[in-house]
Amino acid sequence: MAAAVKSTIDHYLSRFEAREKTETRREPAWLREIRKEAIARFVERGFPTLRDEEWRYTNVSAIAEAIFQETPSLKRNPTRKELTPFLFSEMKGYHLVFINGIFSKSLSTVPSSLKGVKMVSLAEILATDPACLEPYFARKGSDEENPFAALNTAFARDGAYIYIPKETALDKPIHLLFYNTSGTGEPIVSYPRILLVAGRESKVTVIEHYAGAAGETYLTGAVTEIVSGENTVIDHYKLQRESEAGYHFSTMLAQLDANCRFTSNSVNLGGAMSRNDLNVLLDAEGIDCVLNGLSMIAGRQHVDNRLRVEHAKPHCRSVELFKYVLDGKARGVFRGTIHVHPNAQKTDAKQTNKNLLLSDEAEVDTLPQLEIYADDVKCTHGATVGQLDENELFYLRSRGIDLETARNLLTFAFAGDIVHRIRINEIRSEIDKLLFARLPKCHILEKVS
Repeated sequence: MAAAVKSTIDHYLSRFEAREKTETRREPAWLREIRKEAIARFVERGFPTLRDEEWRYTNVSAIAEAIFQETPSLKRNPTRKELTPFLFSEMKGYHLVFINGIFSKSLSTVPSSLKGVKMVSLAEILATDPACLEPYFARKGSDEENPFAALNTAFARDGAYIYIPKETALDKPIHLLFYNTSGTGEPIVSYPRILLVAGRESKVTVIEHYAGAAGETYLTGAVTEIVSGENTVIDHYKLQRESEAGYHFSTMLAQLDANCRFTSNSVNLGGAMSRNDLNVLLDAEGIDCVLNGLSMIAGRQHVDNRLRVEHAKPHCRSVELFKYVLDGKARGVFRGTIHVHPNAQKTDAKQTNKNLLLSDEAEVDTLPQLEIYADDVKCTHGATVGQLDENELFYLRSRGIDLETARNLLTFAFAGDIVHRIRINEIRSEIDKLLFARLPKCHILEKVS
């Protein structure tokens, strides 16, 4: 182990030991034990290297050799005006805002009471009713294979706890904004944790939104745990807009019950490097799971998406569609696994990864996989990598459209296939604007939107 990496691991261990003597002493015994196990796993395994199969296309040495300090106390929090570009102010919904992973009541809009619904910060629920977290917090192996998730389990002190009672349908989306800024320019780290528990026959829409101050270097290590009851409808969105110098590592684990309808749409635009692990367990019959994703990056950005869908029971369907648009020297990684267990007969699963390279130096590594241990299933997977179609470009140019505009139109259409699956108008419109801004002479496309 390199001396710099060992020093970093020792730093996290010493920080944990210091916190254990102060903050975690007030936590229940079950949570302290979970945290101890998590830090022990991290110390034993260390940071992943290119020798690890699951990480061989993503080099995290820049993080492993650096010291990211825990969130400092800011002299001044960002104002609502400063956060306007990230608040979806025109969207009617519930807004929970976190600055450096810590809940900001003054910037949030949360109902005081809503028929048994809980929509509070993780820190508050840990202080008032930690027992309600015990059945769910880190109970399904969310950090067993991912050292960044293990760090979150060890250090997370705030985030969002959302509980939807049975037979409850929220009429407005829940928007969770996580914004990072050090105020000093020094590298910092935050560990936001989200726990969503949806009771049977409930319905909820949740938006995870990550952003940061321009130019600042920081590390976001997020974990989202979703537990559904029977006959639930969960619409999940994730928008990653970290700063161009930020690092984003996230893990989502969803455990779904019978006849659940789960849809997740993720869009990755920011960050110097991001890694997203999506793990979904179809643990009863009749589940319908849809995972869509778009990564549009340029320069030297790096995005790594790892999906694993576990078909554990019969008569379930899963559909995955992930698209990448890469320009400059950007690099994308897609690793998708559909695992069909022996008794999961009548499984219907489809996985697709499509990649558009806009430059000769852009690169993508795609590894779709099927692991099938049942014989009565319908499973497909596929991947494509290519550039803009010359025939389509010729067709547009023959109609009087210049080359650059034609390229923009085709690129936007490729990405828009994912964006237009988003059901919330305000989010879809905002992402359209962000995509326009990444295209040369994007004003030409305004009339198309």
